[in-house]
Amino acid sequence: MKNENSKPKSKFKTVIPVAIIVVIIAGIWFGMSALRESFFTVMKVPDFELTDQNNKKITNNDMLGKVYLVEFFYSTCPTICPVMNSNMKYIDKKINNPDFGIISISIDPTHDTPEVLKNHARMIGANSANWHFLTGDRTYIGKLADQFNIYVGKKSDDAESLNHSGMIALVNKEGNIVCRYNENRMPILYYSGLNYSDSAGKTEDLTGKFHPDREILIEDIQKLLK
Repeated sequence: MKNENSKPKSKFKTVIPVAIIVVIIAGIWFGMSALRESFFTVMKVPDFELTDQNNKKITNNDMLGKVYLVEFFYSTCPTICPVMNSNMKYIDKKINNPDFGIISISIDPTHDTPEVLKNHARMIGANSANWHFLTGDRTYIGKLADQFNIYVGKKSDDAESLNHSGMIALVNKEGNIVCRYNENRMPILYYSGLNYSDSAGKTEDLTGKFHPDREILIEDIQKLLK
């Protein structure tokens, strides 16, 4: 006698493995997608307390709940600081969000008093209430830079004291320094605030028209603000 149930059972057996494979592939795809969107946690942001251009004390706790950038600079710097400030200003205008902020810490606090920093902010058009130009004790600021793992020349070395890195730290709402992964799935740790002569960001150039990290910072800030 012909078994009428044989064909439906055969189809059922075929459908189940196909469905499992589809689920597995979808899981892998979504997993890879989530991995691509994730951020690497570099470390907790170091504690800090400094005075801004409005003579207001600003601490890391004041910045909790905001996504923000941290740079080290000084107002009379003739080389990379104007470039960094310009890129920060561009980012600030693009983001245009009250939950975004910028911390610019002067490594020349003897000159960069709150009044000087207020004039500097006005001169470069930094109008955001969340952009804090900070000053304080130079030894404290040097140690803070070390804690951030961003290079700043030692106060005791006259030739190096005003040298500093063009790197920028990205801090999330929870107060952690975070970063994206590069194409090799390695964390980049910090972002560059400089300009380059090439789109790949290999050759620094003060007048360069390329600033790839500025663009990826905008992308990453927007993700963290969501």
